[in-house]
Amino acid sequence: MSRKINASLFISLDGVVEAPDQWHFPYFDDEMGAAVGASLNTTDVMLFGRVTYDSFAGAWPGREAAGGDDAGFAKQLGDMRKIVFSRGRLDLEWRNSEQAHGDVAEVAAALKSEPGGDISLSGSVSVVRQLLAAGLLDELHLLVHPIAVRKGMRLFDEGEPSIPLKLLTSRTFTTGVLHLVYGPDTAPPTGGYEEAVATLPE
Repeated sequence: MSRKINASLFISLDGVVEAPDQWHFPYFDDEMGAAVGASLNTTDVMLFGRVTYDSFAGAWPGREAAGGDDAGFAKQLGDMRKIVFSRGRLDLEWRNSEQAHGDVAEVAAALKSEPGGDISLSGSVSVVRQLLAAGLLDELHLLVHPIAVRKGMRLFDEGEPSIPLKLLTSRTFTTGVLHLVYGPDTAPPTGGYEEAVATLPE
């Protein structure tokens, strides 16, 4: 059985995934922390775009060294293999980090064929988009926050073809955040207006 690739994203009601540090924290609680932590328990490789990696590398090593409440989680991240996608050459100082050699689809497909635990992403929207387009993402975890941010990059950009997904699980947190898990839909529903009309009560 091949490894799974899972991506987790904080997202607003209007689809914004950019700069969650500006709107996410009021909704963070133990429920969300448990959900985020659970997604990493089966992970031994993380994939990053450069911007997200820089954000993580600029914060988590220091938190691990500080020995605070989140030091255990920080150590867990530090101990994982971390693969970073970037067009430019990178100087990666966070331990167990390496730059990807090849494009996203090539590297992800090769990793899935290797033995090991799951492969995860947190943020890294450009990488998530490429995995979705290539049909390589097994689970898309969306933590939908009850706020319309109204500015910033959305998860799904303009393009063709469409990407059908199916809902695997859903959960509502007490904060109103929805934890929705989607997977690829290999047999999406079909039909048009006539079929829809036929389902209406007479």
